Amino acid sequence: MIDIAELLTFIKVAETGSFSEAGSKLFLTQPAISKRVAALESNLGVRLFDRIGRQVQLTEAGTRLLPKARKMAEDLQDIKRSMTLQMQDVSGELRLSTSHHVGLRRLPKSLKRFQEDFPSAHLEIEFTQSEEAYQDVLKGRAELGIITLSNKDNPLIESLPIWSDPLTCVVSKDHPLALSKNLSLLELAQHACVLPNKNTFTRQIAEQVFGKQGLKPKVRMNTNNLETLAMLVNIGWGWSLLPSTLVDEKLVVLNIADLNVERKLGVIHHKQRTLSRAAIAFIELLKNDRANL
Repeated sequence: MIDIAELLTFIKVAETGSFSEAGSKLFLTQPAISKRVAALESNLGVRLFDRIGRQVQLTEAGTRLLPKARKMAEDLQDIKRSMTLQMQDVSGELRLSTSHHVGLRRLPKSLKRFQEDFPSAHLEIEFTQSEEAYQDVLKGRAELGIITLSNKDNPLIESLPIWSDPLTCVVSKDHPLALSKNLSLLELAQHACVLPNKNTFTRQIAEQVFGKQGLKPKVRMNTNNLETLAMLVNIGWGWSLLPSTLVDEKLVVLNIADLNVERKLGVIHHKQRTLSRAAIAFIELLKNDRANL
């Protein structure tokens, strides 16, 4: 197989008629130039140059090779130019996997702007749970995941935080704790609650906070739908932790100094996957969103 570097070196020596001048043009030493030419001659089984004193002249084989070598070099440049243009063009399909909450509450403006800025790109979006979106990216079913970020590192997953999402402790207006001031985590743990399922990142973050004081929340019911959690709190099934975007006048916010629960929402991708131009553009758009918060 012909080495491209050796072929380009041959062309430069033929054009300059000098090993040293070719080395100067290619930013290589003369011995390095001689080594490349010798390797090409060995590979082809022919002598390409006659060295007569300080003069370098093409042999008959070298003369025949030169136009073909130039054609190969031009084709290589065409390939590079073509790939550069393709990499500048944001098109093709981008598969996103996102949680319902993040997709509905955080992404609409970004999705609209992406389609306006890159009309040739086609977005394929799967609305699911953060944990399932995480697996979609891990297993290659989606290129990007826009989710509640896990609090555990994975060497295969690159995570970029975009939004901070503090969770607020809320109860119904007729809950026994509704009128309480400056509650402790111990007091809160004695009352039933409704939280996301155990396998969710949000639940794991919450349980870590309680676990630091040797406590465990008294979970009455699990559901991953945050709107459903808000409804269950409103009908008096217990306290819960909800994003501020879901807290309305029907709910009472409790002031608990030790309960400082915050989720990080952001984008993930597989470290071993080469991202498409569309994916890179979408990540940059999200970064700009973060900068403008």
